[in-house]
Amino acid sequence: MLAFFMPVLMGMAGVLAGCTQPPQTFYAAAASESLVQVYGNDPSGAVAARTVAPDPDAMSPSTFTSRPLPGAQGAMLQALQRNGRTPPLRYRVIVIPGSGCAGMGPIAERYFAGLLHAQVLVLHKPGVDPQTRTASADCGPDFVQQDRLSAWVAHARVALQADALQRERDGAPALPQLLVGISEGAELLTALAPEVPGLAGLVVLASSGLDPQEAGALQAQRLGAQADWDALGRSQRGRMPDSTVLQGRSLGYWRDLWNWPLALPLVQSPWPLLQVWGGDDALVPQVAYERFAVLASARTEPYCARRIDGADHGLQRRHASEGTEDGVQQVWAWTEQWARAPTAGLCASLLGAQGVIKPAQ
Repeated sequence: MLAFFMPVLMGMAGVLAGCTQPPQTFYAAAASESLVQVYGNDPSGAVAARTVAPDPDAMSPSTFTSRPLPGAQGAMLQALQRNGRTPPLRYRVIVIPGSGCAGMGPIAERYFAGLLHAQVLVLHKPGVDPQTRTASADCGPDFVQQDRLSAWVAHARVALQADALQRERDGAPALPQLLVGISEGAELLTALAPEVPGLAGLVVLASSGLDPQEAGALQAQRLGAQADWDALGRSQRGRMPDSTVLQGRSLGYWRDLWNWPLALPLVQSPWPLLQVWGGDDALVPQVAYERFAVLASARTEPYCARRIDGADHGLQRRHASEGTEDGVQQVWAWTEQWARAPTAGLCASLLGAQGVIKPAQ
């Protein structure tokens, strides 16, 4: 959620400071600007990334292909699927991307390069072409009207049910599966988890874990835009129709967000939880991550958290002399390590000898 709201709040802050221009209201992709260069969308190719994973172009052919999956009420989702890069096939990763209307197709090969022994399935929202590079500011009115958390989770639930049924019909191997949420996508994980057979854990990237309304309020405070956030809250409680567009989103979206539970379902979920974020995340305040860590300490299932110091919302850390270091590939290195001995648990390699979470680093 904060992946698009932060620019909105920045615009609000400008208004509060006396700017006569209206606030900029647009979506921002879950990936930070640095990812555009790291994953190859920058035509200049000026910035290279230091990654844990090998360059996918130098590996055996293993490309993402489009896979349509049914959604709710006859809708169709365009997913991407890729087989493992290196035998043996050890596990499967299902990915729920973040906000915005651009697809992950243009960056998928590099973004998921480190998942060497995993089959990968990436779901996209209805109306999103996996290969489109539509700028966040240019999401069309149809997307704006249909984009809300309750609709997205309903579509994704049907898609995952169809995926599981197809795998059963095909006699696919019963692999352990990880459910990964990127930024806004993390808000769907606990609702979708029951639809994933053999679920071995939840992976949350660049999401605080708090209820989105609480995380949004913390970001508003951080930017000095609490009054604007409060005004949006009053609007979503009012009588205007769901189709009304405020700050780039439908009022129906804001109403879902204001009442969307995440923290308690994550704390109570019966699956291991791995959470990773950037220490220089401009879209989610560090206090939000810290607040959730306190709540998560009450979990009965393992919880392991890692802060990548100096990294942004997309887990990219820039070095003046060495380019950009890709924290996403570090996450995949951890999952690859887990996949070699999955019975030890998703957090086994990141926990101390007594099962105590190591300091975030």
